[in-house]
Amino acid sequence: MSILIFIAVLFVLILVHEWGHYIVAKKTGMRVDEFGIGLPPKLFGIKKGETEYTLNALPIGGFVRIWGENFSEDGTVIESQENSRAFGAQPKWAQALVLIAGVTMNVLFAWLLFSITFMLGVQTPVDEAMATEAAELYVTGTLPDSPAANIPAFSIITAVSNEAQEIISPTPSEFSELIVAAGANPVIVTYESNGETTTATLQPVQGLFADDTQRYAVGISLSLVEIEKQSFFSAIGSGFTATRNGLIAISVGLYSLIADAITGNADFSQVAGPVGIVGMVGDAAEFGISALLTFTAVISLNLAIINLLPFPALDGGRLLFVFIEAVTGRPIPPIWSGRANLIGFGLLMLLMIAVTYNDIIRLL
Repeated sequence: MSILIFIAVLFVLILVHEWGHYIVAKKTGMRVDEFGIGLPPKLFGIKKGETEYTLNALPIGGFVRIWGENFSEDGTVIESQENSRAFGAQPKWAQALVLIAGVTMNVLFAWLLFSITFMLGVQTPVDEAMATEAAELYVTGTLPDSPAANIPAFSIITAVSNEAQEIISPTPSEFSELIVAAGANPVIVTYESNGETTTATLQPVQGLFADDTQRYAVGISLSLVEIEKQSFFSAIGSGFTATRNGLIAISVGLYSLIADAITGNADFSQVAGPVGIVGMVGDAAEFGISALLTFTAVISLNLAIINLLPFPALDGGRLLFVFIEAVTGRPIPPIWSGRANLIGFGLLMLLMIAVTYNDIIRLL
């Protein structure tokens, strides 16, 4: 199921990105020969008007083939200036708009998803004094080698009991007080995780708190959480803020990773490829539609930032070529830009293989 959800998410994000290129190319008068989802070989296609819409075998990307942007199908170089609807014959501002349109659509789509999430409701930590009966007690973390170490993060505590009492739907303070009252006696914790209810018997121990070594505890951190829904306009504003903050955080993280890679200090253990993302998509889906939409929005922002990198085969690399041509007043020979994009694509595929290998090693 996780794989199917991942493919669906990837399909939507690629469709949104490539539609941005497609619609702006059409609006600026360019001829679009193909709108492809996935990478060749082609599985099948439908031609409407001058554009063929294709579904391809490799579900790791997509493309819009605009007349005069690359090589023709027979391998010869297209002389873009011979056709007024060719990509290369358009003003530089139009070329730049087409190239940046995919990234823009990914950002706008993330904004839409964040806004929908806020309208549907997001899990928000609340103070006990302000909590309603709908609040649930979530496990936010556990200490290694503690009695509660085997309870999964983000589980929901539904009950806790000792020999003297049982508390249904406890608050953090009620949970803590019951553990302290149990002392060295075992406590029974009931929790929900991945749709299953589990009961665990925990033996409180001393020494987990540095400032209170005599206090009995089980090594668990808890947070009271409620679903908070926002109105339409409030959700739009919160979605904008989430999109802006996401773009800043992802940009800082990515460019810091690149800088560290150049100096040889990069830690790639935290970088996830397709295999790792499949697992994360599955985890997000288990927490409901809001979590899945939020995760999809974050992936969309990642695609936007990565595509802006000035690297051949990415939108940022093509945008760099347009900038160079605008500054120099001379077109870059198509054969050289084509070779650069081909080499860039090959390097990206190698990077994809390396990251996927890293994902598999982590699983093993």
